[in-house]
Amino acid sequence: MNTSHRPQIVVLGGGYAGTMAANRLSAEGTAAEITVVNARPRFVHRIRLHQWIAGTGTAEEDYRHVLSEHVRLVVDTATRIADGRVELASGAALDFDHLVYAVGSSGTAADAIDGLADHGFALGEWEAAQRLRDHLAEVDTTDENRPVTVVGGGLTGMEMAAELADAGVAVRLVCGATLAPSFGAGARRAARRRLRKLGVEILEDGHVTAVGPDTVTIVEKAQRRVVPSSTTIVAAGFGVPDLAAVSGLSTDAIGRLITDETLSSVDDPRIVGAGDAVAPSGTPFRMSCQAANQLGPHAADTVLARLAGTEPTPIRLAFVGQCTSLGRHGAVVQLTHRDDTPARAVISGRTGAAIKEVVCRSVIWGLRLEGRRPGVTPSFGRPREVGGREPEVVA
Repeated sequence: MNTSHRPQIVVLGGGYAGTMAANRLSAEGTAAEITVVNARPRFVHRIRLHQWIAGTGTAEEDYRHVLSEHVRLVVDTATRIADGRVELASGAALDFDHLVYAVGSSGTAADAIDGLADHGFALGEWEAAQRLRDHLAEVDTTDENRPVTVVGGGLTGMEMAAELADAGVAVRLVCGATLAPSFGAGARRAARRRLRKLGVEILEDGHVTAVGPDTVTIVEKAQRRVVPSSTTIVAAGFGVPDLAAVSGLSTDAIGRLITDETLSSVDDPRIVGAGDAVAPSGTPFRMSCQAANQLGPHAADTVLARLAGTEPTPIRLAFVGQCTSLGRHGAVVQLTHRDDTPARAVISGRTGAAIKEVVCRSVIWGLRLEGRRPGVTPSFGRPREVGGREPEVVA
């Protein structure tokens, strides 16, 4: 435990959840020293990575624009958490009284598909996006006989496929199963129409089993075929860093930190989780900036409650919709119930695109506002029912 008269709060991760948490903690009355540890010196606006890759937009911000001036940024990577201390890749270490675990998520694991590590590109992180952007600038992406193959029919895969197609790239989208599985039927139809209008070849029942230098192996309706692919991009799910597991903390099956409903680690109440790498009661929320931007402030509120000697409250999240941009002039917005299940209402076309753009901009606006006026972000929803079951834990 740090013996300084000022509490030491370390936030691991400077993404949506970590930045929100740090800004919330920077309130004038906190009287704590707050340090964000992040691997990069600039904030990555992850929901715009598909635009950065396609050359249609930017996906980074200066931390001076999104992080409170009262928060210190350390550009480094945490390698282990142990007994009130964070060990860093540089060899340095930081002591903490409280820690916010907001390390985020990564792209599809390199060993998930045979040949992906050597010949493909997994979406999810800035460095991978930069390599993909550079690669696309060097290959012929307009040859319909050798299209760019995007693997994964979820929101990320659809956005990437549509953004490239709208920029004149020949694109094949291999969904693995159903296109847009988190959407309702109406939103799924709207997304399918838009993708086809952009010229995207959609293989809903296809599975990619191997990636070659300029081919992909697709299994579709029990038939295996090897087809040309100038570039193969995989957006078939996300993983999380193994920091919690290597630190001896309880995790779920994929490595997310297990917390209670106040977002406190079940092993150490000084550690509070937020964002994609956290599983409250073993039941995580859908990985999204919508969840992260609510989990971050709540994690901060839990820390503030402990500093004040009061009981932290259970998380209160409310989802309002799922939206995916489909090129620069189209999008599909699936409105949802508070538990993130699809509602009947769907907004698409240019109106949907305008809403999606406002959503992307409002994320940055929200970070800036919380940095200037900590505590301004409201809490929605009601504490959820978790069934009283024991969380699934991996030692």
